[in-house]
Amino acid sequence: MTGHVDAVVVGAGFAGVLAAIELREAGREVVVVERADRVGGTWRDNVYPGVACDVPAHLYSLERHPNPDWSAEFAPGAEIAAYLERVVDASGIRSSIRFQSALTDAAWDEAAQQWRLAFSGDGPQTADVLVLACGRLAEPHVPDIPGLVGFPGQVMHTARWDGSVPVAGTRIAVVGTGSSAAQLVPELVAAGAEVVLFQRSPAWILPRGGRRYGPADRAAFAADPGRIAAVRAEALGGDDERFAARAGAPAASARAVRAAQAHLAQQVRRPALRRRLTPTDPFGCKRVVLSDTFYPAVASRAVTLEASALAAVHGDTLVGASGARHDSIDRIVLATGFETSEQPFARLVRGEDGVTLAEHWAQGMTAVGTVAVAGFPNLFVLNGPNAALPHSSSLLVLERQAALVRRLTGSGGVIRARPEAEQAATAAIADRVDGTPWVAGCRSWYRDARSGRVTLLWPGTTDDLDSAMRAAVRDAFTVTEGAR
Repeated sequence: MTGHVDAVVVGAGFAGVLAAIELREAGREVVVVERADRVGGTWRDNVYPGVACDVPAHLYSLERHPNPDWSAEFAPGAEIAAYLERVVDASGIRSSIRFQSALTDAAWDEAAQQWRLAFSGDGPQTADVLVLACGRLAEPHVPDIPGLVGFPGQVMHTARWDGSVPVAGTRIAVVGTGSSAAQLVPELVAAGAEVVLFQRSPAWILPRGGRRYGPADRAAFAADPGRIAAVRAEALGGDDERFAARAGAPAASARAVRAAQAHLAQQVRRPALRRRLTPTDPFGCKRVVLSDTFYPAVASRAVTLEASALAAVHGDTLVGASGARHDSIDRIVLATGFETSEQPFARLVRGEDGVTLAEHWAQGMTAVGTVAVAGFPNLFVLNGPNAALPHSSSLLVLERQAALVRRLTGSGGVIRARPEAEQAATAAIADRVDGTPWVAGCRSWYRDARSGRVTLLWPGTTDDLDSAMRAAVRDAFTVTEGAR
């Protein structure tokens, strides 16, 4: 067990790796603590068939670590996990990572002006700076369904996929119709499974498209890094239109709705099935799905669409909210998302006056500049409050957050977010989302289940985010010398 270090980063997904790189480059001694046995975060945990990114690969890459070797425009999950492993080695931070060690307690020591820490395995006892990069898609959400625990077959979440059990010839219930289900269901059908799909509400689905990158493409990317930059710029080119559509701008939203409706009409010929797959929520209210294979799979003989939520489980019979019963189910797969609005790590972190982060966030997550929380000195949260983009690569946010942490901690003092600045940032978010689809009444992981506030989503473009972060650096913090 190490004694004291300058900075501890909790989590070794993209967020934690970025934070560690930035802090090390700033000359700080950094330890990264990771509860699993390897890096990867979301892309380590999600290995279900068909898992892939829905952002173009050259945009879902770190700007300072371009990758010429993507096999496709939309990269498979395993390639993204392997890419992050290479970034860790190239940046020299692997020796700083302590694997198989989870954070169990973190408390701000006012007298010493530092964080006192405890871990299930190896990790420092104290640190000047604590960065929580635990991920918002880390803890699977398992719905409370009567009878689920008594199901005689296997129950698994997509983020805990067990590939050892054969799929062919089995009858599998998939619960949910978001991005994970849209990727998984076609693969189950192709592998010879019969699927019963429980749809609480239909998703808006747009064509994905995307090309394969052959050996000649990869050689060209490797020979000319400017080609990668051009592809990245092209992927960014439609950001304003995509954001406007999801934010409810009338013209952009209407264009997106027409594209989604045309996609559905082209791929699903049966009117009755098409009606059940037609969304009623405003476009952009939930995360928009990209898929060219989901609708054909659902329209095939291999899939039974139950257009209601899973309400109960009686032995191997599953009952929908509609009252329909589906018998002889061999396996239940929960494509039900993650615990996003109430982060488990928040219960473990105590700031000034012994208040936990969970208590501070009792009415939903809040932050200044998306990274700092009032009452928690020298604590920075990545991928937390209002840090998800509705239309583009999450890495664009993470790169900015990690760079902001580096700037804020550059003085070596104790950084405190001003409470009035946090209140103002929260009010500004509320103003931005007013009148948008994100508060139109649908259930989504963008919103806090208790307060109804939009707490996960950044309701603006990356340029808007840059502006908010610059303003935070100017006005939202106080800096004092540490006790040591």
